[in-house]
Amino acid sequence: MFATLLGALPRPPLPVDAPRKALVEAAVRAQESAGLDPVTDGGPPAPTERDLARIWTATHQLTERAVKQAVLGPYTAAHGGAANPERAGATLYRATALNAALRELSAAGCPLIEIHEPAATAIGSDEAERALFREAHLRLLDGVEGAHLSLALTGGAADGAGIETVLAAPYASLAVDLIAGPDNWRLVVETPGDRGIICGALSSVADSDDGPELLLWAAAYAASTGGRGPARVGLASASSFAHLPWDAAVRKLERLGEAARLADEPLDTRMQALDPRAVSSRSAALGRVDPRPSGHPDPGDDPT
Repeated sequence: MFATLLGALPRPPLPVDAPRKALVEAAVRAQESAGLDPVTDGGPPAPTERDLARIWTATHQLTERAVKQAVLGPYTAAHGGAANPERAGATLYRATALNAALRELSAAGCPLIEIHEPAATAIGSDEAERALFREAHLRLLDGVEGAHLSLALTGGAADGAGIETVLAAPYASLAVDLIAGPDNWRLVVETPGDRGIICGALSSVADSDDGPELLLWAAAYAASTGGRGPARVGLASASSFAHLPWDAAVRKLERLGEAARLADEPLDTRMQALDPRAVSSRSAALGRVDPRPSGHPDPGDDPT
């Protein structure tokens, strides 16, 4: 099982005049040390206007690990409120422009492109907004080949938009914030089993309880949905760490990597690492959930 970062890291504790390369390298080394893979440049999702292939290549040259490129999606980039009559056109224009950038990025060798759409949490049941999101993402991914394409929904719950909207475009995986948007579990359950799920289950709150129990439970539950299996599940931060002190962000990265490593350990090893109160015959953290006769287990059930 892999672990990765959703969102940005704080600025590393380097001199104020440190070059960008040094800042990116510090972010990469922190992720490597924690066991994360794929890694990022530590910055926020890049806007459409940036030279994505150049940005990714510069990070790729700093590490032997897989490097993903996070990109701000067209729906969020153009989002200025439904009252803006120009927004629909701006959204589709950005989707077309970003499509060209994604093709270049894929041709450069980027193995994973992560499209961030936090504004999708506001779509809800609005049919016009659903249609706009679908069309934008179909344009965005048109003809982009060779890279794993992932959609990231953070900052709240986007389940109101429906899986038909969220995955209208051919994304290979879905990353969801399960802390600010626990109702995103509905999207996880509805996501076809041949698509990956990245569980954003590590809180960005400074003093949160970052033990492995919740992370392992989330991974096991996601693996149980749609016959997905653990090979199509990853762990991630729920959102950005940019507001945290550097040391606090690094500790969270370490917790995330530790949980991913623990997920691949034998059952006895996992049991020893968990709070005894989380261990039982129905503990999802240990992958031993007994589904209800009607289908999937309820993620709200007590794992004990």
